[in-house]
Amino acid sequence: MTITFIKLHGNGNDFILIDEMKGTVIPDDMKAQFAVSYCDRRFGIGADGVLFISPSTKADVRMRLLQPDASEAEMCGNGIRCLAKYAFDENYAKTKSFSVETLAGVLTVRAGYDCEGCFAATIDMGAPKYDAASIPATGPGDVAADIDGMKVYAANTGVPHAVIFVDDVEAVDLEAVAPKIRHHALFPKGTNVNFVQVIGPSSITIRTFERGVEGETLSCGTGSTASALLAAKIGKVSGEIIHVDTVGGPLDIAVGDHAMMTGPAETVFVGEILF
Repeated sequence: MTITFIKLHGNGNDFILIDEMKGTVIPDDMKAQFAVSYCDRRFGIGADGVLFISPSTKADVRMRLLQPDASEAEMCGNGIRCLAKYAFDENYAKTKSFSVETLAGVLTVRAGYDCEGCFAATIDMGAPKYDAASIPATGPGDVAADIDGMKVYAANTGVPHAVIFVDDVEAVDLEAVAPKIRHHALFPKGTNVNFVQVIGPSSITIRTFERGVEGETLSCGTGSTASALLAAKIGKVSGEIIHVDTVGGPLDIAVGDHAMMTGPAETVFVGEILF
């Protein structure tokens, strides 16, 4: 059996996409293991996750994301931009504004190409959640806890995120420090972990350790959103748009009742799997 796949990335956060608009390609009970096998960067294709695009009864298209550890993520900011690019290119999205069903709800996308042929999408990330029950966290309110001397803020921007503000993100030993927070008892479903440095009045730079990938990724859309919103909420930055520098490239986050994330997505290649 031959399966066609598409490789895309958003600021270096890379995904394998499987088109199931015309029918199931990978049975649901095999999707998790498929992600484990083909996200492997030595024995598979290599990716931070596998996106499945399929029809939706609630939106224009549906997105599922299976991760390298076999878990399914509720949402992914860079992933939804990649899926939006594919939907736009394949004319599954009939207009520049369309909707995508995710486990975190139905999100609205505005997408298109600029005069230089570069694709970008703006995602309505929905209303951020700061209360402990919605994150979920067992700690109070915006601040989850002091963990190993670090002040940890938390928010849910589609998935749970912990945010720690530091003087220098490059000085953080992410692989040593982040897992302690990612698996901390205060986060019953685990959490993504972001270390954030303020670099200007309305600019931050971040590094993210992603739940499910279990390592650092070059960019995280939901993490950039959570970090920008929390930085604005506690007064570390100001302005209607917060610029976020990720390792893989820039994102812009519009602050408001509904956060709006704008960033690029690129198609890398199309291939076939002998499955």
